[in-house]
Parts: sequence; structure tokens; C-alpha cells
Amino acid sequence: MHEFIFSHQWLLHPNSICYWRTVMAIGAFFFYFFTRFQAVAIFIFTFAAILDGVDGVVARNCNLVSRFGEWLDPMCDKLTYLPPLLGFAYIGILDVHLIWILVVVELFGQFFARKILSFFKISGAANNFGKIKAIICFALVIFCSLLEENPGVIDIGDEILLACIILATASVVFKFVPTRLYADILSTLNFICGVSSLILTYNGYLARAIIVIIAGQLFDLFDGRMAEKHGGTKYGPYLDDIADFISFGLAPAYVMIRIGSSIAWFFALVFVGGVAYRLVRFVIVDKKRTDLPKGVFNGLPSPAGALVVLGTALVFSPPFLYAISLLTVFFMVSRIHFAHFGRLILKQVPKPLFFLASAMIIVLIAFVLKTKNVNLFGYIILAATLFYMVIGRKLLPGKNA
Repeated sequence: MHEFIFSHQWLLHPNSICYWRTVMAIGAFFFYFFTRFQAVAIFIFTFAAILDGVDGVVARNCNLVSRFGEWLDPMCDKLTYLPPLLGFAYIGILDVHLIWILVVVELFGQFFARKILSFFKISGAANNFGKIKAIICFALVIFCSLLEENPGVIDIGDEILLACIILATASVVFKFVPTRLYADILSTLNFICGVSSLILTYNGYLARAIIVIIAGQLFDLFDGRMAEKHGGTKYGPYLDDIADFISFGLAPAYVMIRIGSSIAWFFALVFVGGVAYRLVRFVIVDKKRTDLPKGVFNGLPSPAGALVVLGTALVFSPPFLYAISLLTVFFMVSRIHFAHFGRLILKQVPKPLFFLASAMIIVLIAFVLKTKNVNLFGYIILAATLFYMVIGRKLLPGKNA
């Protein structure tokens, strides 16, 4: 395969693939907006989007990665999805102001930010934020084409577009941040999510408060991995523990109080006490144990415990919520082992599948915000947590030995 690629570089070199998919995307744009061959345009655009994953695979496996390629790949991405998104905005499917904000952020990151990074000899290669954003933008183009032909479909285009703007901004910002600060920044964002959730719960926006807590869990998922990979500051572990206590202890307990009856205070205090005990035991005891395999939790992790309580609060009545909260505390303070989602489970997930799953989660959250279907949101949370608890037991080191 390597020999075939090197002998056909005009067609299969990563940069050549970028050129081909850009030409295909421009052709698809012309067919869709200026002819009657919309179906052909969608097929061509979809194939061009798939090629976005091919060029990177070829570059890495054939040792053809170059600085120019790092610039060209995201540039071709933008030339693939920005023109059709602009087209859909001007025919009334997307918000014109939002799409132009995305264009400005993308062009700033492509030309000005990369210029500054190259001056300081810092790589401008796409990070995870940018890769997830690209997948969502490709999907958004297809969604808009379906929406135009099927007006009855729930329109979540602007919500997804807003998520793309946030991801594009994060992609640019994190390229300028020293890698040793990644972990502390993620812990700080988790802390902000916890405080924001308390404020939203106080004002009665329970579904939004829960979404913010889930966002905090995504930040918490990667702060430890960033600390191991890039290092951190001496205050990082303390910041992480404080953020976890607020986001996965106080915030869910407050949701329980706002939803439950007068006795909800008791169960909320029990839950907060269980989370506090879980975090203290992890810091003082579990981190120093030599018999506990790396990446294995002693007891249900507090983020998972928080999700169980939050999902139950959205779906079931207070008496059932109180019973589930006590059962959750039991699992958290127990010595039942669970695999770390980020350090053990995610490592076994192929990166393309991880990026696709992340994009699907963002789209799903946009759908929940649009439809305001609280029950559906609660069932999704509970199903995801149950899935983790099963997989977290199944993938323990030595479990299948």
C-alpha cells in the first residue's frame, strides 16, 4: 500500500487529497445552489467530507506529515463546509449573524493565529476541539439540506452552529495556552460549571443546570490526563478536588432539594457527605495504594454518582429519587472497583469513533435544549451512566484474564 501511494502521489498524497476534496466540495456547492441536482451535490459533499479523515491517516502512516500539510488540511476543511453553510444562511435556514461569526473565528484561526504561532515556532496542527468542530460542521451541512426538503424536522441548526462557534474559539485559544496549564484550566472550567449550575438551579433552570454539570464532567474527564501528559502546577490537585466537590456534590444535592419535598435536605446532606468521603478517601488513601491498579477507582466515581442522581431527578418522583440517592452513596463509598473512563475505557476507543461520539453528544444536547424534553434527557443520562457502570466493571485490568 505504501508503494502504491508513493507511486501515485498526484492522487493519493495527503496534500493531493486535500486539493481533490476541496474541488469536490466547490462542485457540490455549485450543483446544490445553482442547479436541480441537489441529490448529486449531497453525495459529492459527503464523499469530500469522508476524505477529510483519509488524508490524515495517509499522512501519519506514510510519514508524510509536514508543516504545510498542517496548514492546508484545516484550510481545506473550511473551504469545504463554510461556503454551503453561508448558502444555507442566505436562503433562511441558518442565522446569518451566527454564520458570519463562525467565518470570522475560522479565518482568524487559520491566518492570524497560525502566523503568530509559527513566529514562536509552535505547531498550529488541529487539536481535538477543531476536529470535533469539523465533524459537526460537515454534519450540519447535510442536516440543512435535509431540513430544506423536510420542513417538519425539528430545526436545531442554530443551536449546533453556536456549538461550532464555541468549539472553533476553544480550538484557537488552546493553541496559545502553555501545555502545562491545560489541566488547571480544565479544572477551573469544571469549577465554573459547578458554580453556574448552583445559580441556574436557584433560578429554576434545572435542565440547563444539569447540562452545565455534564459540561463540567467533560472537563473533569481530561484534566487528569492532561496533567499526566503535560504536567501541571502545584495547585492543580487542590483545584481539581474543590471543583469535583462543587460540581458533583453540592450542585446535584441542590437540584435534589429544589425538586424534592421538605425532607430532601436530609438526603441531600447524605449525598454531599458521601461525595466528600469519596474524594477524601481517594486523595488520602487510594492514591497511595500500591495494590490498586492504575486507572481503577475504589468505589463509584463521584461524576457517575452525580449523573445517577440528576437523571433520576428529571424522570422519577421524590421518594424514588431519595432511594436512588442512598443507593448511589452506597456505591460511591463501597470498595467495588470501576475502570477510569478516561484512562482505561477511552484508550480502547479508536480516535475517529471518539471524535464522532463527542460530536453526537453535542448534537444531542442541542436537540434537548431545542425540544425541552426533560424526560428524554433524564433517560439518556441514566442509560449512559448504566452503560458506564457495566463497561467500567467489564474492562477492569485482569478481569478477562
